[in-house]
Amino acid sequence: MKNQQGIVNNKKSVALTIIGAAIMILLTVTKVIPSSKTAGYSVFVGIAFFFLTEAACKAKGSESGLRFNTILEDLKKPGVILWLLLPSVSGIVSDIVGNTIFHGEFTGHVMGRAGSILSFDKTALLIGQVILAAFGEEIAYRGFFFGKTSKIFPIWLCAIVSSAVFAAGHIAAGDMGLVIYDVACVFIDSLIFSVIYHKSGNCVISTLSHILANSIALAKMFAFF
Repeated sequence: MKNQQGIVNNKKSVALTIIGAAIMILLTVTKVIPSSKTAGYSVFVGIAFFFLTEAACKAKGSESGLRFNTILEDLKKPGVILWLLLPSVSGIVSDIVGNTIFHGEFTGHVMGRAGSILSFDKTALLIGQVILAAFGEEIAYRGFFFGKTSKIFPIWLCAIVSSAVFAAGHIAAGDMGLVIYDVACVFIDSLIFSVIYHKSGNCVISTLSHILANSIALAKMFAFF
């Protein structure tokens, strides 16, 4: 009886995962329409389906992809700390290379993209926005999109597709070269966040990495603008 119930719960989880991921992809595709702002809702869809799939498969304790009580244990897992720091390093490198290639315009492009959702003139609000944005994106794209789909499809495919969708959601108007470079950098960081989630099994850990990387990026912006 328990096995049958487990099979039913698993089928529900698989169905919800496929539906949720498909909706996120479709919403992100609307980025091709310049005036459309619906792509941003993909994060909320991902968050909702994360909790729906967790409820469907009755994930508890260490089985959950969102755990606060195991943060220290998860940080001690092999390689997690090094991977956690990598997006911050890659962000600094990509910024230096980007500004060199595009004659100092790359940071301005990123600031313009982020300026549509962040309040740069209010420090306290900005800090809260950075934390909430990173947390929401990690639940949606690592906890749900990558984490749940990797239980159905090959992990490498899920990492690539979820990162491509995540990167596409960051497309902003600008010089074609700048846009391509920016999206490529976001894609690489997303792959790293996926590795962090895979190694730790906890999107709280990938969130910490995401917040650290974003904080360093913002510090650079304030230093030069």
